[in-house]
Amino acid sequence: MKLSRFAMLSLGLALAAAPMAALPALAQADKVVATVNGITITERDLTLASEDLAERLAQLPEERKRDELVNYMVDLKLGAKAALDAKIADGPDFAARLAYYREKVLLDEYLTSESKKAATPEAAQKLFDDTLKAMTPEEEVHARHILVEDEAKAKAAAERVKKGEDFAKVAAELSKDPGSGKEGGDLGWFSKERMVPEFAEAAFKLEKGQVSAPVKSQFGWHVIKLEDKRTKPLPKFDEVKPQISQYLERKAQQDIVLALREKAKIERLDKPAAAPADKPAEPKKP
Repeated sequence: MKLSRFAMLSLGLALAAAPMAALPALAQADKVVATVNGITITERDLTLASEDLAERLAQLPEERKRDELVNYMVDLKLGAKAALDAKIADGPDFAARLAYYREKVLLDEYLTSESKKAATPEAAQKLFDDTLKAMTPEEEVHARHILVEDEAKAKAAAERVKKGEDFAKVAAELSKDPGSGKEGGDLGWFSKERMVPEFAEAAFKLEKGQVSAPVKSQFGWHVIKLEDKRTKPLPKFDEVKPQISQYLERKAQQDIVLALREKAKIERLDKPAAAPADKPAEPKKP
């Protein structure tokens, strides 16, 4: 089809107004990297394929990824041509499937582009600042422990430490904790709610350098040494900026979809699923 003079003029103006840096990028995207039976494969094809095959590519060495993409595109072009020759596109379901995926890609692209407008540096900084204001300072302790099966063994371990043996050495020898035992019983820094209540209560009552009496929990008997206490440090903005941006984008996408639904006239012509009936209360046991 021939372009009208108006369309050609509009296209010329658009190209003239485009940033010069964008032109090499466009040329690079359209660069042909391979042909298969005369059908071209471009850098743009490889970029799209890399997004589609992200999980598979993540498992490959870096030097093999490009070859994997080219080989995939070769197979895709060959398979698509074979499907056309076999009149697959003329089947009754093909047009519906094609329309479905077109709408899906359109929605994905729309949500992605619109949500990025919400994840501005200013919005991210504001959310970070507001979140910090609402946070209550949290206490953490750094502790070690020795975990054994019974109270007698816990008392024996505590006695060895009391007589001057190094706590980490005794823990490495006796502790049944598969995670910390080999590390001299080191549990690192933790807040109170991360541990079972009996253990947490005992650990947070200790002073720096103090060793507890045996403490029973659902896991066995513990002897605990407190290494240090601190107020949990607040995160830096740069440390959490990616998570904040991701949150803002997801929230914006959710808001966009909800707003579209609110403005739409939606009619269900089938029968919607019934809400689950409330489960009757069980009679109290005597």
